[in-house]
Amino acid sequence: MARRRDRIIALLLLLGVIGATLALWGLPEGLGRKRVALVEVRGAVLDPDPVVAQLRKYARDRSVAAIVLRIESPGGSVAAAQEIHRAVLQARDAGKRVVASMGNLAASGGYYIAVAADTIVANPGTITGSIGVIAKFPNVEELLDKLGLKVEVVKSGRYKDIGSPLRRMKEEERRLLREVLEDAYEQFLEAVAIGRGLPDGRIRPYADGRIFTGRQALSLGFVDVLGGYQDAIDLAGRMAGIGPSPPTVGGRRRGLIERLLRIVADRIDPLPVGAGLYYLFGK
Repeated sequence: MARRRDRIIALLLLLGVIGATLALWGLPEGLGRKRVALVEVRGAVLDPDPVVAQLRKYARDRSVAAIVLRIESPGGSVAAAQEIHRAVLQARDAGKRVVASMGNLAASGGYYIAVAADTIVANPGTITGSIGVIAKFPNVEELLDKLGLKVEVVKSGRYKDIGSPLRRMKEEERRLLREVLEDAYEQFLEAVAIGRGLPDGRIRPYADGRIFTGRQALSLGFVDVLGGYQDAIDLAGRMAGIGPSPPTVGGRRRGLIERLLRIVADRIDPLPVGAGLYYLFGK
C-alpha cells in the first residue's frame, strides 16, 4: 500500500514538472490548442530590444500560431523601427501569421513596423501614414554668445562635428545630411512597397509626411481591414486556423495610474539633443 502511494506521489511530481516545462517552453507541435500571442509597441520607439525579444520568443514557441502586434506609436529612431520590422519578418519566416493592429496612432516608424505584417487592421479614425524622415539639430550659438562662452573644437575632418549645437550649419553640411535623409527615406519607401505589394508610383505621391485616417489609408491600399483590437485577434485566429476568439498569451492590462503616466510620457519630446535620424510623427 505504501509502495503504491509512493508511486502515485512520484507520478504527480513528474506530471507537475512536465506541466511547468510546457508552460515555460510552450506545448510541442500538435499537443493542445494553438494560441495567438499579443505583442505591444507603445510610445516612441527608441529601444527595440523588449519588442524584438518578445517576437523572437513567440517565433520559437510552437504553441503560438499567430501574433498580433498592437501599435500605439508615433514612430521613433530609424534603426529601432527597422530592427522591429526585421523581427516581424523573421517571425513570419518561422511560420507565424502576423497581424498589425493600429490603435489611436501608428504613424511614421509605427507604420514602418506595421508593413512587415501579413495584414494591417486599423480603426477608421486611426492616425497613420507620415511616411518620411526627420532629423533635429538644436542650435545654442546665440545663447553662448549672450553668456560670453566660447568652445574650442579640434576635429580630424571637416564633417566630424556636423550637426553641432555650437554653431550654424554650413550649406555643404546641409547637402550631406539631405543625402543621408534621402537614403533613409528610400529605405522607408522600399519597405512599404514590399510589405504592401504596391508599386513605387502608388506610394511616392503620398509619402511626403502627410497623415491619413484609417479609412483613408484603406482606400489607398495602405491598410487591409477596418476594425479594433479584438477584430485583429479574431482575424489572427482565423488566419492561423484556430477560429475567432482564440486563446491568447502575452499582453497585459494597465492600471489607471500607469495609463496616465503613459499619456504624459507620450507627450514629452523623446528626442535626444544631437544628431539622429527618425521615422517620427508629431515631435
